[in-house]
Amino acid sequence: MRAKVIRRTQASPAAYVFLIVVLLASAFPLWWSFVIGSKDAAAIVQDPYSFVPGGHFIQNAATVVTTVPFWKALGNSIIVSTTVSLLVVLFSAMAGFAFAKLRFRGRGGLLVFVIATMAVPTQLGIVPLFIVMSKLGWIGSLWAVIVPSAVSAFGVFWMTQYLQEALPDELIEASRVDGASTLRTFWSIALPAVRPGAAMLGLFTFIATWTNFFWPFIILDPGNPTLPVALQQLQAAYFVDYSLVLNGVVLMALPLIVLFVFAGKQLVSGIMQGAVKG
Repeated sequence: MRAKVIRRTQASPAAYVFLIVVLLASAFPLWWSFVIGSKDAAAIVQDPYSFVPGGHFIQNAATVVTTVPFWKALGNSIIVSTTVSLLVVLFSAMAGFAFAKLRFRGRGGLLVFVIATMAVPTQLGIVPLFIVMSKLGWIGSLWAVIVPSAVSAFGVFWMTQYLQEALPDELIEASRVDGASTLRTFWSIALPAVRPGAAMLGLFTFIATWTNFFWPFIILDPGNPTLPVALQQLQAAYFVDYSLVLNGVVLMALPLIVLFVFAGKQLVSGIMQGAVKG
């Protein structure tokens, strides 16, 4: 057998300049939030366009923690984001396996219908969803945030496309010859094959759930909020202390930054392994 030769192309200087510009533009809002969040209100008024951080970040952070139920909201956000991410990955992988590798009547039309639901604005379903949560007695409960988000049309589409390319039909046929059931085939063959795509879907879902404000603000009580809902309480009726608000934004973004630092390399390597066809 002849070994495959992988050729690496060197990026041009213009590509590096473009990537640096994109990196700086992406990091600027967080840096600006840190700069404003490290000052007091008087310093912001005196020099609102300064890019030099102040010396009040820890003091402002302590004020944020004591003003809103920060630790309660942090725990709720971790529970909700982690649970929703796991459920979305599991259910999307199961549905994607069915759409990609199983043959049943109406498969194509049903997949189109699932994808079409992404075109429906979330706001249109708020009233009936609130009524359902009220009937179930879940108003103010984290279940009202977790359960409606447990399935994602985008996740189903993502996993369907990934499994069509990453999982050969020969493996499924071999498992059936060995007597494996459909569920056993999914758990032992499909799920390991889709791991890189599942990691990315889980990351995207975690970020979207962590920063979600609209539905938790409607359904949760002020004493049992997620982080975005809790930070909203920093805004007074007639005065907004932007140093505290943006300090809270930085505190809310820190767990996501830590997640990217520790998981980013593994996610990229997993995607590269899934993209290489042997």
